[in-house]
Amino acid sequence: MTKKSIAVLCSGGDGPGMNAAIRSVVRSAYYEGINVYGVYKGYEGLLDKSIAHLDLSSVGNIIQRGGTVIYSSRSTRFMEAKYRTQAAEFLKELGVCGLVVIGGNGSFNGASLLHNEHGIPVACIPGTIDNDISGTEFSIGFDTALNTAVEAIDKIRDTATSHDRTFMVEVMGRSSGLIAITVAISTGAEAVIFPDLTVDLASVAYTIKRGVSRGKKSSIVIVAEGEKEGLSHLYQKELKEKYELDTKLCILGHIQRGGNPSPRDRFLGSFMGNMAVKAIAKGEVAVATVVRDGKFTLAPLSECLNKRNDFDRSLLDLLNTLAL
Repeated sequence: MTKKSIAVLCSGGDGPGMNAAIRSVVRSAYYEGINVYGVYKGYEGLLDKSIAHLDLSSVGNIIQRGGTVIYSSRSTRFMEAKYRTQAAEFLKELGVCGLVVIGGNGSFNGASLLHNEHGIPVACIPGTIDNDISGTEFSIGFDTALNTAVEAIDKIRDTATSHDRTFMVEVMGRSSGLIAITVAISTGAEAVIFPDLTVDLASVAYTIKRGVSRGKKSSIVIVAEGEKEGLSHLYQKELKEKYELDTKLCILGHIQRGGNPSPRDRFLGSFMGNMAVKAIAKGEVAVATVVRDGKFTLAPLSECLNKRNDFDRSLLDLLNTLAL
């Protein structure tokens, strides 16, 4: 009897905790008597037939490492139907009984197309620092990104206080503002700006000046990066020229993607990797591993294909209350 095989890939932006998920997929598969192919550089690797057998030793000592040992990429070719057909044919040549995809919204949609068009069983694991996948409360990498941003901003606050300064700090998140609002509350920021919402710099300036008038020695304004680059520079310029606030700008950038994953992200990756393997072994064909009401569960992949760009707006009221 031929031994079953599965394939695993990471797609889109990397995030801390992906290696924990890869390790879990490989070791859980071998526990179930299933071989594992690692696909290098995501969907591009399927098109280039860039794979390798992953054994127990190949995933040793990686749980604490950031990034992904099988690499990742964003594949424009995979967006075309003819290339998805090519990828599906390669998977069928390998004889895999399922594909585990670790990634974000675009990665999930790619997996869904691969299943719907060619019948490839897929189990998706949410891995994105933006935490913007619908259907799950948490994705791998989000917690570590928060910790990285908070640590950096705490250090910026030291300098801001030493020089009586206002700092604007841009954090990642694209169209999702969840990193920004969570970090703002966690660092005691005076204000937060979401470029994809109505930006009221007059209110930001008022809040900062109110704090200065009562003796505040530093102010922090968190800016969500938004979809368009360079907006933080425009806000900095306007605050200086229109509201006479000489602010310093710090863009944290990709530092938030790297580094050792937090214990929470290691746990998420480990648990979800195991769930994904068990799902494929039981014959599930299109599912995602999710957290709902604080519990791990499987959900139909169709429920997890849209971006979750919004957040609880009551958090803004909390920030404004605490910034008095």
